[in-house]
Amino acid sequence: MNQFMEEAIILSLLQDKGGPFGAVIVFEDRIISAGRNEVLALNDPTAHAEMVAIRRACRGVGHFKLDGCVLYTSCEPCPMCLSACYWANIDTIYYGCTRKDASDIGFNDEFVYEELRKPIETRGISMFQVDREDALKAFKAWESNPNRQMY
Repeated sequence: MNQFMEEAIILSLLQDKGGPFGAVIVFEDRIISAGRNEVLALNDPTAHAEMVAIRRACRGVGHFKLDGCVLYTSCEPCPMCLSACYWANIDTIYYGCTRKDASDIGFNDEFVYEELRKPIETRGISMFQVDREDALKAFKAWESNPNRQMY
């Protein structure tokens, strides 16, 4: 068994804070952060193992990008966690269980994938655009800010 995946699986077995998920982030063959699902402990629906590991890694390296890092996770990342991996510039993801395996034990994210394919007006959460012109003021201020930092 891969040593980094083994660590992720060990974390997934620690289920007192949330569901059966664990993740580690590796840089240059060294674990720089680890996370396990803490949704129940933190009352935070975003505290998935991958999100916890990404947050810790970013704090640890002092940057919001994790270029050159590899994620080992006990299960295929959900849409939220996968998006965070893209935003963090994770290079590679290794996963154990599939999203179908997760669905089989009650962690079904398929509805999110389905929702993302739908037009905004037919999604399960009502969404309405309001006050666009006022909201654009922040974007215009950002564009003209010479000190802005893209990410």
